[in-house]
Amino acid sequence: MLKPENFFELQDSPFASLFNDCQYVWDALKKLPEYIKTTVKGNVADIRQGQTFINKTVVLYEGRVLESGFAIDTSGKKPQVLIDGAVLAGASIIYAGSVLMDDLIYIGQGTVVESGAYISGPTYIGNNTEVRQGAYIRGQVLVGDNCVVGHTTEIKSSVMLGGSKAGHFAYIGDSILGKVNLGAGTKIANLKITGSAVKVSAAGVSHETGLRKFGAILGDGVETGCNSVTTPGTLLSKNVLLYPNSTARGYYPAQKIVKSKNVQEILDFDFA
Repeated sequence: MLKPENFFELQDSPFASLFNDCQYVWDALKKLPEYIKTTVKGNVADIRQGQTFINKTVVLYEGRVLESGFAIDTSGKKPQVLIDGAVLAGASIIYAGSVLMDDLIYIGQGTVVESGAYISGPTYIGNNTEVRQGAYIRGQVLVGDNCVVGHTTEIKSSVMLGGSKAGHFAYIGDSILGKVNLGAGTKIANLKITGSAVKVSAAGVSHETGLRKFGAILGDGVETGCNSVTTPGTLLSKNVLLYPNSTARGYYPAQKIVKSKNVQEILDFDFA
């Protein structure tokens, strides 16, 4: 019930090995610092050239940094790099005005880092991902393919496994997100007010996680409404819907609706 496979389809994830030998899904958070240390190799040194503020838009393509000779077509949903009118498939764009704090940052193919984004390493950013204006990536972060780290979204010590969208005003701390969509203003709280270690209660059993900071586990298909909140140690299984302005606490099995009034209500629903 609380194993990784009950929350995520990991076959195509570049981070699948992070979950090897995890008895509980949150055990991956304990392994995250060492996993990042041994697997993340930066590729931005030639972009930074010892500086943190990127003052000129550049393209990263096949390990090379292109400073000129290209055009950027912004007419579509996602900007594309053109050379002599032809699309340069797999080219990544790092816009002027972005901040890369150190060399321990990896940026994948076809990814866009917009002006005003702040990235601190160690951080891995996968392919075809958007890091939007005002995003704040604080390090110890794995971002998979086809993700969005959106405007004024802050993320630290967390994993976005792929297809994970946090488009607007989110906070993600010490958490693991599958293929999810976070509504604007979703906040994943990661520290108990008392400062004590986080416990998880599921099926009447209380589990000691051993984690002082632990946000949430959001399984594939989870959707959160605008201004929703998860308290430390929240687990939302696959396809759970968290209503706008609602607070989730504890463990929720798959295909539930969670909404708050004065008292939290959990409803069954049918996807068919």
